[in-house]
Amino acid sequence: MNEKEVLYRKPPKRQRGGRKALGDTSVDGNTKALIYARVSSLTQKADGHGLESQESRCRDFASRKGYEVEKVFTDAASGKGEYTTRPGQVEVLKYIDTFPYRKFVVLVDDISRLARDVRGHFGLREAIRRRGVSVESPNFNFEDTPEGEMVEGMTAVTSEYQRKVNRRQVIQKMRARLDSGYWPFGPRTGYKHIRHSQHGVLGVPTESAKEILKPALELFAAGVLQRKIDVARYLVEKGFWKKQRPEKYIDKITNIMLDPFYCGDIAYERWEVSRREGHHEGVISRETHDLIKKRLQRGEKARVRIDTSPDFPLRGLLVCGGCRKPMTAAWSTNRHSKKYGYYLCQNRECVVHRKSTVRREKVENDFIELLKRNHLKEGVQKLVIAAFESACKEEAVYSKGREQLIAEQAKKAKERVRQLTDLILAANKSEELKAAYEEQLEEAHKDLRSLEALKPMTDSELAVPYQTALDKSILLLKEPDKAWQNMDVFEKHLLFFFVFEEKLPYSKNDGYQTADSACATRLFEEFAEQNTVGCGGGENRTPVQRKMCECFYEA
Repeated sequence: MNEKEVLYRKPPKRQRGGRKALGDTSVDGNTKALIYARVSSLTQKADGHGLESQESRCRDFASRKGYEVEKVFTDAASGKGEYTTRPGQVEVLKYIDTFPYRKFVVLVDDISRLARDVRGHFGLREAIRRRGVSVESPNFNFEDTPEGEMVEGMTAVTSEYQRKVNRRQVIQKMRARLDSGYWPFGPRTGYKHIRHSQHGVLGVPTESAKEILKPALELFAAGVLQRKIDVARYLVEKGFWKKQRPEKYIDKITNIMLDPFYCGDIAYERWEVSRREGHHEGVISRETHDLIKKRLQRGEKARVRIDTSPDFPLRGLLVCGGCRKPMTAAWSTNRHSKKYGYYLCQNRECVVHRKSTVRREKVENDFIELLKRNHLKEGVQKLVIAAFESACKEEAVYSKGREQLIAEQAKKAKERVRQLTDLILAANKSEELKAAYEEQLEEAHKDLRSLEALKPMTDSELAVPYQTALDKSILLLKEPDKAWQNMDVFEKHLLFFFVFEEKLPYSKNDGYQTADSACATRLFEEFAEQNTVGCGGGENRTPVQRKMCECFYEA
């Protein structure tokens, strides 16, 4: 119900015995009192004292005035809010409209319970007045006179002022807590709040955060879990998250990965609180957090440029060997209208700025020679196949487990649909209850349709993309130079980041500076050379090395 509908909805024409004029609601002792009570937080609602005390005072007031209390409406909301968004106030207006021929009076414990801002206060008062109902309170005398309205307005303004001052004081205290290295808001995912004798309210990791979230983040930092969806799947399979499918948690896991809170630091950009050491216990180390951020940033850099041209396939993939800033490329025309392509550094502060211009043919031919030097050696292909087979097996196991999980969730969704259908049929006398069940039924149908659409791939369907990916990957590693020459510009960029981990520095005098550049081919070959006799290293090996060692000897 929008504001205009609430404010201007007219009741049916008054018949005999209908509602009297405003201010005449207590005639004949038949006036029904509707009590409205509001607290400013869910904590107060849970304690019960705020609502109970307001209701008790209103009931005493109704008894003295000779009113019969018919119903009580409540809200638990803090701060500024329109009456059209407060469920309790909306229900009061709906209830009055449902019984247009009864004589009502709305009772509130105090004028501030209606609203704590001027607009909301008079908006609700006008909506009630148009329905021929008055508002009364044991602590304030509402009068429909110029003097009464002035006093009421001043009181409403004072309430709004007090609310704003209170908000400012709360923000100042919370800001001070942030500056001191404490998190003043609700507990973060994987944390719970405890009362500490020295630090006050302090966040501590839950057992599931230590046993599940911590290893998931460390595995992503180490490269064992390659993608964010892999991390989400890990957390769902281990029971850290249970309500939704892994795909629904991508945004949440991204926020966790980027949040320094999980390595023991505090930052809040909204209030310009820079990163600083916190007093809470971090789930991961700062080194792990930095590795995660680098992996995420590297993934962003690996995206193909939208303005990439087939004339300059290496544009966006090279950095200047002098300043490490991105190199660009462009055409140049001589006086005979003949065009020449160049790669160059645009950084005017670079020491080789004017000396960095290199012919397109030289840069691209040097790159082909670089790819030739990164051919996969004979015998290492065995390791590549083993790694792919292991990954395929894991994917097949995951697909089967996911299929079973989807089937179970679909079964529960169907049962939920059946139960809600039965409840709707049984609630035909209550339109409000029926509407609520129908809304839940619609959501249940949506969940069921989405589950039915998630049909996992069969073993035969998995085999086709696996074999295609394996053949293509071996070809790319064995002869990347030939693959490069037969690809379009988009595929070339994907191949570049398949072979190299980051953009390559190029110098006019020295060519490609690849001494520190990570390479997928070199990774497989170095591992194979180090493990031809035995997979040594023991517990000193990284998770990636242990996984590759298992794949190597399984083959």
